[in-house]
Amino acid sequence: MIALNHVSRWYGQVIGVNDVTCTIGPGLTALLGPNGTGKSTLIKLITGQLRPTTGTVKVFGERPFANTRVLKRIGYCPEIESCYEDMSGAEFVRMLALMGGVARQDVDARVTEVLDTVRMAEQAERKIGGYSKGMRQRIKVAQAIVHDPELLILDEPLNGLDPVGRREISDLFIRLGDSGKCVLVSSHILHEVEQMTHSILLMDKGRIRAMGDIYRIRALIDTHPHRIAIEVDRPRDLAKRLLDLPYVVSVRVVKDHERQIEVETPSPDLFYEQFPSIVLNDGYRVRAFESPDNNLEAVFRYLVKG
Repeated sequence: MIALNHVSRWYGQVIGVNDVTCTIGPGLTALLGPNGTGKSTLIKLITGQLRPTTGTVKVFGERPFANTRVLKRIGYCPEIESCYEDMSGAEFVRMLALMGGVARQDVDARVTEVLDTVRMAEQAERKIGGYSKGMRQRIKVAQAIVHDPELLILDEPLNGLDPVGRREISDLFIRLGDSGKCVLVSSHILHEVEQMTHSILLMDKGRIRAMGDIYRIRALIDTHPHRIAIEVDRPRDLAKRLLDLPYVVSVRVVKDHERQIEVETPSPDLFYEQFPSIVLNDGYRVRAFESPDNNLEAVFRYLVKG
C-alpha cells in the first residue's frame, strides 16, 4: 500500500528524511526511533501533507500530495491536538465522517458504532473542551477510523491513555491490522509496541536502520551476543559447565543476585535446544529463565545507540 523510493525531504539545510526506500503492506507495523529522527516527516510525506524534495512517495499506487483520491482512503490520528473545543465528541466525529465520504444516510449509525468501539459512547455529547487527555485521544482515534479507511496512520496514539485504555486501543489496532488494513503506528513505548506487533520500521537520523520482524533483525546483529539470564540452585557449578560449550562466549554470576547467572552466546537457538538436556542430566533446579536481549528494547538499543 505504501512505497517510498529514494525519498529525501529537506528543510533548508536540515535533513528530515534521507534517501529512504521501503514498502509497507497490510498488517500492523510500528514506526520507531528517537525524537528528531524523521518519523513525523515520514508520516507527513505518506499522508500527503508534504511533498518530497527528491524521490517518489506512492500510496495505493498514486502520489498522495494534494490527491483527494488517496487521502479519502487514509485515516490519520495526529500527535498534536486538532479538535474543536466547543464541539461535542459526537459532532466532531460526525463532521470528519462527512468529510471522509460517509454517506449522510449512514453517518449517524457509523458515528455511534465507532464511538462505542473506542468506549466514548457515554461521553459523546460532552464538549471536547472538557475532555481529559485520554478522552481526546480516544476521539482522535474515532475520527481516524469512522470512514473505514484502508490505510491507518497513527502518530503516538497511546499518549495520555490510562493502562486500561492503552490495552483497549492497542487491541483495536491489532484487530484492524488482522482484518487486512495497513496500520502504521508511531510510538516510543517499546514494550507496548512489542505486544501489538513484531513488524517494525526503525528510523535513526533520517534513515531506515531496520525493517521487518524484530526477532529476525535481532538474529542478524552478530556483533552483540545474546544474553540469557538463568536463576538456578547451583549457579557457579552451572556457569563452569556452560563455559565448556563451544558456542558460549562468557558466563558471569550476577552481582547482588548470587543465584543468577548471565550467559552470552552468538548461537541462542543452539543453546535453547541443548540447555534442557544439560539441566536434566546434571540435576539443576532452574527457577527462572529469560533473555533480556530477545526483545524490541534490545534491538532498538543496539541499532540506535550502537
